[in-house]
Amino acid sequence: MDKKISKQLHRAKQASGDFGLLSHSQRILILKYLVKGLHKNRNKIIRANTRDLKNLHINDPMRDRLLLDDARIEGMVKEIKNIIKMPDPIGEVFNCRNVSGIKTCRVRVPIGVVGIIYESRPNVTTDVAAICIKSGNVAVLKGGKEARASCFALHKIIKDALVSAGANPDAVSFIDPKVKNAAQSVITALGLVDVVVPRGSQGLINYVRENAMVPFIETGAGVCHTFVDQSAKLNKSANVIFNAKTQRPSVCNSLDTLLVHKDIADKFLPVVSKLLSKKEVEIFADPGSFKILKNIYPADFLKKATGADFGREFLSQKMSVKVVAGIGEALKHIGKHSSKHSEAILSEDKENCRRFLAAVDAAVVYVNASTRFSDGAMFGLGSEIGISTSKLHARGPIGPREMTTYKWIATGKYSVRK
Repeated sequence: MDKKISKQLHRAKQASGDFGLLSHSQRILILKYLVKGLHKNRNKIIRANTRDLKNLHINDPMRDRLLLDDARIEGMVKEIKNIIKMPDPIGEVFNCRNVSGIKTCRVRVPIGVVGIIYESRPNVTTDVAAICIKSGNVAVLKGGKEARASCFALHKIIKDALVSAGANPDAVSFIDPKVKNAAQSVITALGLVDVVVPRGSQGLINYVRENAMVPFIETGAGVCHTFVDQSAKLNKSANVIFNAKTQRPSVCNSLDTLLVHKDIADKFLPVVSKLLSKKEVEIFADPGSFKILKNIYPADFLKKATGADFGREFLSQKMSVKVVAGIGEALKHIGKHSSKHSEAILSEDKENCRRFLAAVDAAVVYVNASTRFSDGAMFGLGSEIGISTSKLHARGPIGPREMTTYKWIATGKYSVRK
């Protein structure tokens, strides 16, 4: 392990004991100073972000994920303010009972030291720091090289907020992504890091899965499908598809594959294609959909799909389309290609909706809604560390409460076991 990272991790571990004991009002004070710092240093943040953007080609789809402008910074501030308003997730006492002469209860407590490894999106720096602060956890952040200047600027603001509130500045540390094997150091730090949350590409997720010695919560890549059933309202469905694909295509909850029931494909695809063509969405079409689209969709943006175009996370204005025989084939396709992130059905058939909800194995399953709602803020969590596709501990958007565990408190009367 790199010596500098080792020192950072040891300081983080040392800070976690006292930081987890801070009162809710003290933790809120840190977040309020963080809000002030973001407002005060807005121009510094944008200048640092501009340095990062200069290293990317103008047409690189990663630019949207990397960009920090006034609107994005205001969005970061809004999410922190939402977290401030939320109830304290720490100290909740639940499941109390009297058994064998002792009283047992569960008490919600911080996890400890949370390592977050992320790519591209520098706003994650303040999002996850705020969630960890709210939940009494110490955060170790390892951003990507492409966002290095932005992340360092944001981390300084976080550190200043900790100092201003009288808290230990080691409660949030940032690992320099240029340090060799930085991610490896974090995910193998047994005894120093309690849990790791990777947030980024499938390559990053796979790397953590294959190399981590520390427990981790998997936030899988978002290969998201929407199935338009034969009973769906076509115009409203077209609007949902347009939103799911184009509203912000570079994020994990954007639509990747559209599945259309064969009985409505001739009617629906012309309707939705009119909207998609406005954003010059590149479509990779299976034979059934290609036959319908070839005479109505711009030729420059229509391609014949290959097998690799299904189960693919595009993260850009690209998507695949497939005509299916019905809900059975749709479920089979999703079961094969889903990353277990977010899946949706658009339908007026209650039985098909019930079947879809029951059969699809994903963190979030929708009926008649865009997959773009898979987001901590949209789910009332203030913000999120990521969308967990794991089945243990936390699933779906990870907010402050999901960043806690519990311990049993047992109170007796000098009790002995018989």
